[in-house]
Amino acid sequence: MKFPVPAFDAIERQLHLWQARPEAPLDEADHYFNAPDRDFARTDEAFRLRRIGPVNILTYKGPKQAGPAKTRTEIEVPLADGAEAAAQFCRLVERLAYRPTAVVKKRRRQFRFERGGFALCVCLDDVERVGRHVEVEIVAPPEQRGAAEQVLQQVAADLGLGASERRSYLEMFLSAVQAAG
Repeated sequence: MKFPVPAFDAIERQLHLWQARPEAPLDEADHYFNAPDRDFARTDEAFRLRRIGPVNILTYKGPKQAGPAKTRTEIEVPLADGAEAAAQFCRLVERLAYRPTAVVKKRRRQFRFERGGFALCVCLDDVERVGRHVEVEIVAPPEQRGAAEQVLQQVAADLGLGASERRSYLEMFLSAVQAAG
């Protein structure tokens, strides 16, 4: 689940009280592509190359499923590290008629802890052209979806987060770019 926030201070204080384990901040650049045979905006899918420093990860995200959490199939595949591997991948998919859509950049700070039998990750994201958001995430098998959603909703309430945002950062980024002309 994702929530817009004006600032991270109160959330960080609560995470520290819960003894959540902070990780080093990361700068991420997500390079999104659209398919030659269908429009991912219409099918609610995503295909991206995520760059975290020298690390490259390919991700496919399936359509969002109904429910309070933004549940979707996600497949991640590591790619060789480095700028050259990323550039070669981009050339390859462009040759296959995939079209670059956007590059969404963010500064992410992650906190990890356990709640209700699940491993949680809370991400504090400062996204270029989109703003600050808090993501609360659990990776769980489909048969545990209901229990995972309940834990997500309780953690979000305990953090004082308001209404969730179901749009992806890509959707919000493209909307901001369009609004800016």
